[in-house]
Amino acid sequence: MTELGETLRQTRMAVALLGDLAALRGPERSIGYRWFMTPGARDLHPADDHPFYSRMYASGLRELTARRGPGSRAAAYASLLLERSAEFRAVWERHEVGVRPRETKRFVHAEVGELDLACQQLVDPAASHTLLVYTAIPGTPSHERLALLSVLADAGSAG
Repeated sequence: MTELGETLRQTRMAVALLGDLAALRGPERSIGYRWFMTPGARDLHPADDHPFYSRMYASGLRELTARRGPGSRAAAYASLLLERSAEFRAVWERHEVGVRPRETKRFVHAEVGELDLACQQLVDPAASHTLLVYTAIPGTPSHERLALLSVLADAGSAG
């Protein structure tokens, strides 16, 4: 994904877990923009995680806007969100920076239920791209659910 959280490519498992994010266009490509503007975007995470994600996405956009400048796409996304989202404005006004993703992300999948997945980030600083790798601890319910999701992903790609 790009530094703005825009998905460039996905595996079949990523599509099964998150939906086809690479097909999105415009600001909706950015996960932070979708978080505040797209109905249902938050449904992938438990409700008690939502305030943290709001803070994290606003913090990341604030940092990126400072790094890339007022003419950047990051600044344009921030302006759009400031115009369109009261929640974003409230979180933005906190002036937080440095809110980082947790090591374990909790997902709520419509077909397999809740998944606790470790998220490893592999960063290419030259291209400002990040590869996210999600794994589950073997022997846990999340591992079993991830295996089930793999079967569902295979069935979906065969049909």
